[in-house]
Amino acid sequence: MQYGNPIGFEFRRTVTSGIISAKNRTIKLEEEEKSSYMTDLIQTDATINPGNSGGPLIYPNGDIIGINTVKISSAEGIGFAIPINIIKPIIESFKNTGSFEEATIGIFAYDKEVIPYLDNNLLNSFDKGIYVASINTNGPAAKSDLKEADIITSIDGKELNTMNDLREYIYTKKPNDEVTLQVTRGKINKEIKIVLGKK
Repeated sequence: MQYGNPIGFEFRRTVTSGIISAKNRTIKLEEEEKSSYMTDLIQTDATINPGNSGGPLIYPNGDIIGINTVKISSAEGIGFAIPINIIKPIIESFKNTGSFEEATIGIFAYDKEVIPYLDNNLLNSFDKGIYVASINTNGPAAKSDLKEADIITSIDGKELNTMNDLREYIYTKKPNDEVTLQVTRGKINKEIKIVLGKK
């Protein structure tokens, strides 16, 4: 079930219920004539409307398992939540310090599951890691040796296979922290150090 204030304050504290259809869903977003993808989402048919996106997705025993994020507007009963493990470092930071400074590495990368949407020829280029689709020109990665089409296999020794693996780790860090990436570029393996920026 999910909880929030759909449409407006008039319907505050509304609870809806539903089932979880799948984990690790990928959806395509179209914004300002640009396409992007959200990955590793929980799919639910609990109703999500403006006002209760951002609210908790709650298991029947009371555990919060996700944060409601987006729904498919062209269909009924298809909504998505970010898994709670991704958000836990943010919650801990607010609990311990009263604030959260989001660090960033300055890249846009894809899981292997997203690659078929982009280019089937890339499927055979890697079996693990995340594919660097673009690097922000003013971000921390742009000052390093990281290149587009690189495949990041780990960060500070933590294996990466999804963007959520990367987000979960970066959320535990602070701007100006240094991280070490293991990167595959064709047949070459590289170690790249990056000082994180502030998002």
